[in-house]
Amino acid sequence: MIKLIVNADDFGYSKGINYGIIEAHRNGIVNSTTMMMNMPGVSHAVDLAKENPNLKVGIHLVLTCGRPLLTDVPTLVDQNGFFKKNRDILESNISLEELEREWTAQVEKFLESGLTLTHIDSHHHVHTVPKFLPIVQKLSKKYNLSVRRVSDHAIEGVPPFSDVFLHEFYGEGATYDYFEKIVTQVQDGQTVEVMCHPGYLDHEVLNNSSYAKDRVTEVEILTSISLPNQFVLA
Repeated sequence: MIKLIVNADDFGYSKGINYGIIEAHRNGIVNSTTMMMNMPGVSHAVDLAKENPNLKVGIHLVLTCGRPLLTDVPTLVDQNGFFKKNRDILESNISLEELEREWTAQVEKFLESGLTLTHIDSHHHVHTVPKFLPIVQKLSKKYNLSVRRVSDHAIEGVPPFSDVFLHEFYGEGATYDYFEKIVTQVQDGQTVEVMCHPGYLDHEVLNNSSYAKDRVTEVEILTSISLPNQFVLA
């Protein structure tokens, strides 16, 4: 059998996204999610996670969305106190000391919720930026957590969350036959993570997210399909 992890990113972004993720879990195939600790819907997400104990919850480390939890991280923010945009991260002189403190604060806030933390990934895959590798390694070791891979090779020096990571279930790639098509891409006995972004529309999503209406389509697909016999939800 192929062990399948269907992970919904962006838990905590907003109530609309939270409700979409929970719908895709309760009545669909989502069995894992990762939470953004700095976003408006995070308290709501924590409450929903506690009401749904079979949903595994990891942390979605943030560096490119909203505001940081800390106020003394000047290299991470723009002139208005928001995290810099994704395109600016590679060009910016990011302080690794500030980044470590901010990401540690995000992990600690998660742990304070009382939820069990399953693994690490990040918004816009910023944990894979090469110069941030020492921080990811420190966090993985400190909290004994596996980390999402985003290529054929696991991130150096940390245990991988899965054997295979698939990211094509997104936009036009989110189709009703997606899981039937990926059977040929994976091998028996592997643990496979499929990233997804289900959610419902609310003010936060419509005004701040570049990925909006397609989230609702993902909810519909994830709650209406049956998995091929080769898969078992991990």
